[in-house]
Amino acid sequence: MIMELIDEAVAAGARQEPACEILGLSARTIQRWREEGGGEDRRQGPDTEPANKLSTDERQELLAVVNSPKFRDLPPAQIVVRLADEQRYLASPSTIYRILREEQQLAHRERSRPASPRQKPREHVATGPCQVWSWDITYLPGPVRGRFFYLYLILDVWSRKIVGAEVHEHECSDLAAEVFTRACESLNEDPEGIVLHSDNGSPMKGATMLATLQALGVVTSFSRPRVSNDNPYSEALFRTLKYRPEYPRRFDSLTAACSWVASFVRWYNTEHLHSAIRYVTPDDRHYGREEELLRKRRQVYEEARRRQPKRWTGPIRNWTPVATVYLNPADRLAA
Repeated sequence: MIMELIDEAVAAGARQEPACEILGLSARTIQRWREEGGGEDRRQGPDTEPANKLSTDERQELLAVVNSPKFRDLPPAQIVVRLADEQRYLASPSTIYRILREEQQLAHRERSRPASPRQKPREHVATGPCQVWSWDITYLPGPVRGRFFYLYLILDVWSRKIVGAEVHEHECSDLAAEVFTRACESLNEDPEGIVLHSDNGSPMKGATMLATLQALGVVTSFSRPRVSNDNPYSEALFRTLKYRPEYPRRFDSLTAACSWVASFVRWYNTEHLHSAIRYVTPDDRHYGREEELLRKRRQVYEEARRRQPKRWTGPIRNWTPVATVYLNPADRLAA
């Protein structure tokens, strides 16, 4: 059965080593099993019990202590310390955890909700402009300490073009809906079908924002709570913005903040050579000018290699346009 699963994964295009790792095996183990003519899982646990295993009486004593009124509300880490203060040692915290788990006593007993696993956001794939957008809100320091302005920023994931940027004195879902609507209007773009990804902030999930997106036919997508990596494009853009040499320590007024952001957006979209899209500007990529630019660069490199072939030990630099961009890509076996 194990061999069949490995062979099926390899036939589908996966490499054998990652496929083995998923099953908890090494590629060398599979090779040895093949040589021995076996196809079943030959892994075996230890044949003998550990010499230092707790006896039945010791196990019962431990359970009686941890379930006593004195200790039943304490975690094992505190139980062993309190026992040590009483000049007693029964077992390590890990052993207590293991025994409680085996006795099905390791249940959540606090009034708070137990931790629950959060599913990774669905993968979104962009093969052209205005398919997947990412947006977020960041603070801009105001004229006095403790006062901030709020920058609403919407980014096209495929082209990296900033399609919407506005600064306001407060954050709310009403303003978020207006910023998104105006971004679509500025591009003369039908919003139906656009994937709009954001984090879980209240403006992103406010009633007005969600109602507007639903009415426009927008596909909403959200990060996991407190997981900034789920919204990487917006986070990276904010870092670029706040590490610009001309970024001020404070903005004197809302007008000054709006003016600076407008200047940044103009630079970012029309002058900034973005490393993730072969060093073309977001506008060049968004409006279809990148292929000609990259074609000319490729010609320059090919001509340079033709003139001095000995200076090139491998292929020229890759000037092929980035065709597909993934937001929160799904885990796949390496091909």
